[in-house]
Amino acid sequence: MTFKITRFFQLIVFLGIGILFLQSCTTDSIEKPKPNVIVILTDDQGWGDLGVNGNPHVYTPNIDQLAKRGVHFIRFYVSPVCSPTRAEILTGRYHPRGGIYSTSEGGERLDLDEKTIADIFQSNGYKTAAFGKWHNGSQPPYHPTNRGFEEFYGFTSGHWGNYFSPMLEKNGEVTKGKGFIVDDLTDHAMDFIEKSSDQPFFVFLAFNTPHSPMQVPDVWWDKYKDAPIDSTHRYADEEITDKTRAAYALCENIDWNVGKVMGNLERLGKLDNTIVIYMSDNGPNGWRWNDGLKGIKGSTDEGGVRSPFIVFWKDQLQPKIISQIASAIDILPSLMDLAGITNPFDKQLDGRSLKPLLVGADAEWKDRLVYSQWNGNVSVRNQQHLLDKDNQLFDLSIDPEQKNPIAEPSQKVKLELVNAKEEWIKSVLSELDRNREEIFPVGYKESKYTLLPARDGLPHGNIKRSSRHPNSSFFTNWTATTDSVTWGTDILTAGKYKATIYYTCKESAVGSALLLKHRGNELKAIISKAHDSGFVGIEYDRVVRDESYEKDFIPMELGVIQLEKGRHPLTMMASQIKGQDFIDLRLLVLERLE
Repeated sequence: MTFKITRFFQLIVFLGIGILFLQSCTTDSIEKPKPNVIVILTDDQGWGDLGVNGNPHVYTPNIDQLAKRGVHFIRFYVSPVCSPTRAEILTGRYHPRGGIYSTSEGGERLDLDEKTIADIFQSNGYKTAAFGKWHNGSQPPYHPTNRGFEEFYGFTSGHWGNYFSPMLEKNGEVTKGKGFIVDDLTDHAMDFIEKSSDQPFFVFLAFNTPHSPMQVPDVWWDKYKDAPIDSTHRYADEEITDKTRAAYALCENIDWNVGKVMGNLERLGKLDNTIVIYMSDNGPNGWRWNDGLKGIKGSTDEGGVRSPFIVFWKDQLQPKIISQIASAIDILPSLMDLAGITNPFDKQLDGRSLKPLLVGADAEWKDRLVYSQWNGNVSVRNQQHLLDKDNQLFDLSIDPEQKNPIAEPSQKVKLELVNAKEEWIKSVLSELDRNREEIFPVGYKESKYTLLPARDGLPHGNIKRSSRHPNSSFFTNWTATTDSVTWGTDILTAGKYKATIYYTCKESAVGSALLLKHRGNELKAIISKAHDSGFVGIEYDRVVRDESYEKDFIPMELGVIQLEKGRHPLTMMASQIKGQDFIDLRLLVLERLE
């Protein structure tokens, strides 16, 4: 009897061990859910535009808290201006490799043989979306919905002229925004996140502030309009005080929206498994407080390219400050490494994964070089030194403000950096083709709409652009039938296209006739409705803007035109003008019907 009872208990024990073993095997075999990813990118927000980086004049509690609870990089580098930084985030490669040489007129387009971060995440089962400013190509196949993003809401230009219920686009189709643009972009991103319950998501939330024009809602401006501003910083003599106040008000609005995103993630139960990155695309767009750093936007010095950079992943990454140098090219390999996904494409990345630094394996990190380039100006950094565009050497460990180049530098140190810069120019910058034709594709087979803004057209005769800055501009001063606008186009698919313009005009122009011509085909339409809104949103401009003012442009369907395949200019002109002026033209939309 004793033997039987003993055997019985042995069987129970063995059975229990077996069950635990099977449970362990089953648990190990269950694949952990892939983390969600949100990259929040601001526009023209400098290193010094956050409270956490030492600025006492701007209130950014949500971003400051994100930095304190996350991993805060204090020497992170981007490009001097917008479009190249975005290309490096998208590809993990230095922007000259992707063909970026300008911020408008086609020079901002990312080469089509480059694969993007969205392509990679989408191929690994992620839902992908971009909200806000794109700035790496407008017409398909350069459009974000052709570069791996399933959904896009925002604008593709380099900047926008109106921040209040502006003309935007959703998946290539013109639409109207709702309310202040940054709030609206955030709301659309949160809607997408809420609907993405069955798959992991990758969201690129690219705010367009504090880029000018400095349009600020009253609720934020009222707090700063009379606020004291530091007048003792390095560039105080060149500062435009109200521009600084407006920038700080816009930064606080950004912070409020970051708080909304984080609160929404927590409400949805997604905070624990979402990686959040916060950063800017270049240095500040004005001579305001920037922790003493030399230069601003456009410069390859510290003030032009040092960006806020925060990585937050609740309970997975411990709070810490990282002083090792890092770069925008590192974002893609880092996110792939953290998410445990692979790159199915064959392009070699320039960036390296920051995971060793993020998880505390600093011993695995090796010193490296980071390059900055714009308009042929190149600087290069290692962990201690900076070789600037003029080959002056600075020791950033003791002179982070670049006030005094080393008088008698070590020739070994300087020669290593000079040689590295020259090699980078030969091997990377030489890939950049600055002589590409300004030809814009129309009729890409996977897209229904092609938008041809005034930015991408050429005025002839009396017609003038509304600003010297092409982005978000329109054509005006159209006074004669000999005047015209042309777009250099490459018609990818022959067929019938419905043409719609977005315009304004005075009552005296009603009855005027417009012609749209392509090779031997033409379309004629009569202007039947006046719409002269004047400039919109100017009551929210806190300083005089450099960019074009915006009008409330309305659509007019012209009809259907046959477009023949190949590279031929598309021409718009007036065959008859009643009154002294014709129309102001913002945009031509072509909808492929076949």
